[in-house]
Amino acid sequence: MKKTPLVPAELLKLVEVVLDENKAQGTVVIDLNGKTSLTDYMVIASGTSQRHVGAMADHLRVKIKECGFSAMSVEGRSQCDWVLVDAGDVIIHLFRPEVREFYNIEKMWGVPILGDLETQSERA
Repeated sequence: MKKTPLVPAELLKLVEVVLDENKAQGTVVIDLNGKTSLTDYMVIASGTSQRHVGAMADHLRVKIKECGFSAMSVEGRSQCDWVLVDAGDVIIHLFRPEVREFYNIEKMWGVPILGDLETQSERA
């Protein structure tokens, strides 16, 4: 029996659960619905090491595939510094903390960075 692929919100929830179960750090969800035709949601999270990042990517790939979504792409798995899991309606970026800080893709989408929020609240 063929499974019906998840709708974007369900896929996002699955991704959040898998990342939480795998102890992802600093998970940020960016709602891009209506802002770009590329995807509906972008999820950014960090792992503690290359092994942790790779394991999270593998678990995401398996869980998403189990839910009926097979047309998925995973890039960067060989190095595990930055792994991108493209599940269509949800794109997941998994980073080692130093790499995430260097590329700072949250800033590109206008998402406040945790350190920036702390600095702003100290000034107030």
